[in-house]
Amino acid sequence: MHRRTFLTGLTAGLSLIPGALWALNESRASSLINRLVTDINRVIDSGKSENAMYRDFERIFQNYSDTSYIAAYALGVDARRASNAQKKAFSKAFQGYISRKYGKRFREFIGGRLEVTGVKRVKKWYEVSTTAYLKGEAPFEVTFLVSDRSGKDLFFNMFIEGVNLLLTERTEIGAILDGKKGDIDALIAELNRLS
Repeated sequence: MHRRTFLTGLTAGLSLIPGALWALNESRASSLINRLVTDINRVIDSGKSENAMYRDFERIFQNYSDTSYIAAYALGVDARRASNAQKKAFSKAFQGYISRKYGKRFREFIGGRLEVTGVKRVKKWYEVSTTAYLKGEAPFEVTFLVSDRSGKDLFFNMFIEGVNLLLTERTEIGAILDGKKGDIDALIAELNRLS
């Protein structure tokens, strides 16, 4: 078994548990995702160019997601050997990479819409369910996990049709890093190229 596979499996459950939540409640979690959905729908309906839409999606990720947590989770145990400068550069490159990647997915929603359908507390965070309606396709669920452990209400994970953003990105970043023979600087350069 590859070292990364073992450590990913070992830490996956523990890494998903955010810190203590005090002020976040059902209403605030729902409000955050309603604002997020409104912004996504506004970009989808804007008629802007693809590159302009990606810039807007990057702004949306900056405003609504805990990108530092998502980036740290994606880098996983390799963060231990990264310098502070590498961690900062990786986080910035990852933000551009993930915004473009999920921006492409949200572009599929042009002519469709996202609607918040429910919110519930799960342990120390909230799960906010939305339904995506696309032209000519059956509706499907997009779920956001929201916490305020960063000091701000943000989503820290997202599931599109059951696919877990955190686990998917950890696997994909790990594969890129393995392909670069563990070279974190080469990983950062590749993410910048893909952004």
